[in-house]
Amino acid sequence: MVKTVTVLGSTGSVGTQTLDLLQAEPQRYAVQALVGGRNAALLAAQAIRFRAKLAVVADPAAYAELSAALAGTGINAACGSDAVVAAAAEPADWTMAAIGGAAGLPATLAAIRRGRAVALANKEALVCAGDVMLRAVAEHGATLLPVDSEHNAIFQAMADGNRGAVDHITLTASGGPFRTASIEEMRAAGPEKALRHPVWSMGAKISIDSATMMNKGLEVIEAARLFSLPSERIAVLVHPQSVIHGMVHYSDGSVLAQLGSPDMRVPIAHTLAWPGRIATHAPRLDLAAIGRLEFSAPDDVRFPALRIARAALVAGGGAPCVLNAANEVAVAAFLDRHIGFLDIAAIVDHVMQQIGTEAADTLDAVLDLDARARALAVQQCGASGRPAA
Repeated sequence: MVKTVTVLGSTGSVGTQTLDLLQAEPQRYAVQALVGGRNAALLAAQAIRFRAKLAVVADPAAYAELSAALAGTGINAACGSDAVVAAAAEPADWTMAAIGGAAGLPATLAAIRRGRAVALANKEALVCAGDVMLRAVAEHGATLLPVDSEHNAIFQAMADGNRGAVDHITLTASGGPFRTASIEEMRAAGPEKALRHPVWSMGAKISIDSATMMNKGLEVIEAARLFSLPSERIAVLVHPQSVIHGMVHYSDGSVLAQLGSPDMRVPIAHTLAWPGRIATHAPRLDLAAIGRLEFSAPDDVRFPALRIARAALVAGGGAPCVLNAANEVAVAAFLDRHIGFLDIAAIVDHVMQQIGTEAADTLDAVLDLDARARALAVQQCGASGRPAA
């Protein structure tokens, strides 16, 4: 049978790699809808190449270019946030949810409510609205498949169904570009250095999150949601080679780990073919060539973001939503050179302290809390002595 596919965020890093995998298996997959941000030229080229039925650009300013590029092709074009959500709700067997940040939450929920398989690459949606999303998964019988390499690793290591025997899990972190840097070096670092990830090729926002280790904090929250585990049963290890992506520690003393080259096509392919497997062109792991695997505990002094994220998880309610919103604003301000690198975690911590813990058990409540946290974070970016974002 041909599996129908929708890709939310098709013009981003995860989206383009998903389409690379689809192109290698044209007899197995048929593209229903593609959703991009503002790159109309790339989105149109993708829609034509994969003979999509619908192409949606989130930015209305890019609609004219998209519509012109698709004229005469028979592919429907649309734009705007409502069209993005409508595309996510179109019938498809499998949806890649890769619209970054909290902006991807409504579309991801729409895909879940359709009751089929949703490959989740947008960790922020689950962080912001974990209760809302998981309730929707249960109500509509959807299957949530984790795409983040660490969560996909845990998912694979739990494949034998013995979740009741799990003692704890370990997520690994590369340590980012500042793994061995001093606080003074990080204080002076600009976006160029922070974006220079030593292992992974990723978008700008996730690269900065990796540099601050906020990405790992968000992943701890995501893991708690996906695998129903408290913070104390989710360990983090710095592993600069990024060969082991996650480990599951069982009550009998066994540890099952998933290994692979640091290539996002591997976890994407796993979710795309699940419960089967498809081939990828990802580099094969050569342990003899690597020679050595290193591990160390994360440094909460130089990287406070991980500690702040754990505090949000323990606080519960809307605290993770506030954490994510403030972080998105602070990262954008850093990339625009309005604040310093160390200001990112400090601003997130301040916003969390100011707003506190509030309930966020509906989509409207989540969006309201997200907006208030962003507004306060923008104020803080200005209060840091630099112009606000």
